[in-house]
Amino acid sequence: DVLHDIGERLKKYRKENKLTQNDIAKKLEMSLNFYGDIERGKRRLSIEKIILVYERLGIDPTYLLTGEEHPSVSFYDLIKDCPQDKIFDMEQIVRYASNLYRNEGK
Repeated sequence: DVLHDIGERLKKYRKENKLTQNDIAKKLEMSLNFYGDIERGKRRLSIEKIILVYERLGIDPTYLLTGEEHPSVSFYDLIKDCPQDKIFDMEQIVRYASNLYRNEGK
């Protein structure tokens, strides 16, 4: 279930970073017992705590909730910092690549 999976992801992070449950509990401003229950899938994180997990531990909310390592990125996110005069060219490249993949199976 989802709560168990979230707990497992937090536990994995904690062990990979050689932290204790108490270390994480302090970073997330919660009691050790409450955090332990989260790792065991017995308690849920509030939206505020999910944001705190991201801010304090750097764990992406999409990964925390779904396990998806690389959430899909929108085209806009990829081009938002590009010079305006290059955006049209990038759109054309993406359209061309998309057509290649679409026609690949035909």
